Amino acid sequence: EVQLVESGGGLVQPGGSLRLSCAASGFTFSSYDMTWVRQAPGKGLEWVSSINTRSVITRYTVSVKGRFTISRDNAKNTLYLQMSSLKTEDTAVYYCATNDDWVAGILRGQGTQVTVSS
Repeated sequence: EVQLVESGGGLVQPGGSLRLSCAASGFTFSSYDMTWVRQAPGKGLEWVSSINTRSVITRYTVSVKGRFTISRDNAKNTLYLQMSSLKTEDTAVYYCATNDDWVAGILRGQGTQVTVSS
């Protein structure tokens, strides 16, 4: 069974940092491009960032470029999102997904809440 467990969210002040983790199991993690998406209160899902299988290619939505860094550790079956210079508009529930699932509209994890507020 495919499982994705997000963690690392919390309450942080504007300008602060957080690192999200996504522990993957039930599939060959190293074979899949991975994606972070988020859902802000009252809004739809928004793609945030993606990384290919060997971490050679990374992509970011414009609003987070230069502030967020996606990475992965295939030996640990874990995806990361390092978030810095956080803004109030980054407040959302963050989910990880395989790129294939994201394209198909499937989210398997429970997400992790990030709240940026003073």
